[in-house]
Amino acid sequence: QVRLVESGGGLVQAGVSLRLSCAASGRIMSSNAMGWFRQAPGNEREFVASINSSGGTTWYADSVRGRFTISRDNAKNTVYLQMNSLKPEDTAVYYCAARYPLRTTVAVRASEYDYWGQGTQVTVSS
Repeated sequence: QVRLVESGGGLVQAGVSLRLSCAASGRIMSSNAMGWFRQAPGNEREFVASINSSGGTTWYADSVRGRFTISRDNAKNTVYLQMNSLKPEDTAVYYCAARYPLRTTVAVRASEYDYWGQGTQVTVSS
């Protein structure tokens, strides 16, 4: 079974940086595209960033482009989300997601992902 575990969330002030990690285990290897989503209270889950299986292609939501960077270390089965210049509106639970093996391309819709982590809370105070 596939398991995704996020870490790195916390309570921070606006303007600082955080790095989220997503450790993957089980039948999930470097052939999967990965993504990050977030959900704030009262809002739907929204796309944040995606990375293809090799790490050579990334895609971002307009709201985070230029501030967030997604990356992966396939040797460690880990995906990262570096978040810089955090804003209060970035406050949300952040979820890591993976596509089925061999679905290698980036994707922006939650329905295109097949495995999900439990989420990690990020709270940005003003």
